[in-house]
Amino acid sequence: MKLYISIDMEGITGLVDSTFVDSHQLNYTRGQQLMTAEANHVIYTAFDEGCTEVVVNDSHSKMNNLLIEKLHPETQLICGDVKPFSMVQGLDSSYAGAAFLGYHTRAGRRGVLSHNMIFAVRNMYINDQVVGELGFNAYVAGFYGVPVLLVAGDDQTAREAEALLPGVTTAIVKKWVSRTSALCLTPEKSGQLLREKTKEALARKDQVKPLVPPEKPLLTIEFANYGQAEWAALMPGTKIDAEAPIVTFAAEDILEAYRAMLVMTELAMHTSFC
Repeated sequence: MKLYISIDMEGITGLVDSTFVDSHQLNYTRGQQLMTAEANHVIYTAFDEGCTEVVVNDSHSKMNNLLIEKLHPETQLICGDVKPFSMVQGLDSSYAGAAFLGYHTRAGRRGVLSHNMIFAVRNMYINDQVVGELGFNAYVAGFYGVPVLLVAGDDQTAREAEALLPGVTTAIVKKWVSRTSALCLTPEKSGQLLREKTKEALARKDQVKPLVPPEKPLLTIEFANYGQAEWAALMPGTKIDAEAPIVTFAAEDILEAYRAMLVMTELAMHTSFC
């Protein structure tokens, strides 16, 4: 059995503000260590439970955060920027399941460090379904017939996952207090929880269905201001709303929608606030 892991940083226990997730700030090195430890708890358990291959995709910021020298020696790591499919790079139909670790809630919702890819995005939709990073990535997994078996993060992320992915196993390593504070498990306790939940998720893998995306999906992104929408709408094939900072793109499939989202958000970051 092959297991795919996408690991973000904001949902790791003890990481509550930008000082832990920004490589230029003082707690980032601690953040890397805690992130790597949480990954290892899941990886070691996966191998112990019979997985023959585990591929981990570093999915935060420049995607070079995990300490490769500390990972289980049989792990394969996808890291670095630029990746054509970002947080789900390398995911395909050869995997029996996926785990999303260190994940956070979508923009505008309660949850530690909630956002959608960049802070310029208010909402993202696939047809009428509002999605954050978790939902969009789960749709890509579903395109390949891969179920998301485990989601780890704060309690609000668990709620988001359970509403979108029936049967998913969730591991709550911290509880939301505010967007930059949380009631956190210690690394030892979060490790115990992750090992237990990984075993549970793998044992229940046949009970979880992939989140199948719609055919020819309509991607809609609502930005924080109209300038960001103007930049995003420079991408061929997009349409910008005349009255609101909303850009749409009619995609051939969810893979094209995902890459369109990456391009649109990258363009939007060129917007000046002056």
